[in-house]
Amino acid sequence: MTILNAILQGILQGITEFLPVSSDGHLSLYQHFTKTSGNGALMFTVMLHLGTLIAVFVAYHSLIWDLILEFFRMIGDIFTGKFSLRKLNPDRRMILMILVATLPLAAFYFVKDFFTSLAEDNDIVVEGVLFLFTGIMLFLADRCFKGDKTAKNMRYGDALLIGTFQGLAALPAVSRSGSTISIALLRGYSREYAVAFSFILGIPAILGANIFEFGDALSQSSNINWLPIIIGIICSAVVGFFAIKLLAWMVKSDKLSIFAYYTLALGVLVIIIGAIEHITGSNFVDLISSMIA
Repeated sequence: MTILNAILQGILQGITEFLPVSSDGHLSLYQHFTKTSGNGALMFTVMLHLGTLIAVFVAYHSLIWDLILEFFRMIGDIFTGKFSLRKLNPDRRMILMILVATLPLAAFYFVKDFFTSLAEDNDIVVEGVLFLFTGIMLFLADRCFKGDKTAKNMRYGDALLIGTFQGLAALPAVSRSGSTISIALLRGYSREYAVAFSFILGIPAILGANIFEFGDALSQSSNINWLPIIIGIICSAVVGFFAIKLLAWMVKSDKLSIFAYYTLALGVLVIIIGAIEHITGSNFVDLISSMIA
């Protein structure tokens, strides 16, 4: 792993983790065409997600701090008998809904190896199809009515539904932010709350994935060069912070259609390239290089 490669992948991760275009899908394509996919790439991919987690903490530090304080107040009320489900303030209700939305991840844990294998194989047709899925979700969300629901009137069923679509984002080319924000918008939540809930919900998901995958990645990787990894983390964190701000503005400005058209077009292109690779039996980059030479 070269320094330049680390910087490029860090930038790519930072942009695509939060913009609804699928970071794993783009990293899978990058690693496929540069022939850096496989077990050796798993460690680097896991650590890049740590960088984007840092970006969430920086961008939403005030809200996260308020939720942490409210969580401990809520625990105190539970032990003193003062807690009531009927009298939850917006922060406590958001905490409860995040916990509920995280529950579906337990079921997806048992199929995580299958999801990972799709990203690490040499066939990108699956990524193309899933990019189309992401594009359709974004297109529907962009066309839906503008809702105004927030934490104070969020339902348990909506939280479970959003959490289920977050689990599906373990598939390569299914955007986590795109799926969760789209479902929230389709269920009538405000633009601002949909974005905030999606990013806060991503904290336990990303952190949990890092914890579970770090051991596997460490055992599969030998002679780890930590300098490119650290540089990649920094790049993904910095770029990710600005990507969060950009997405929040674009969702508020009803510009999700830009990402819908992009992922739909990318999906079609990837399917075509994947079909060419199947027919020729060669990596597309190698095929183009041989034609130019």
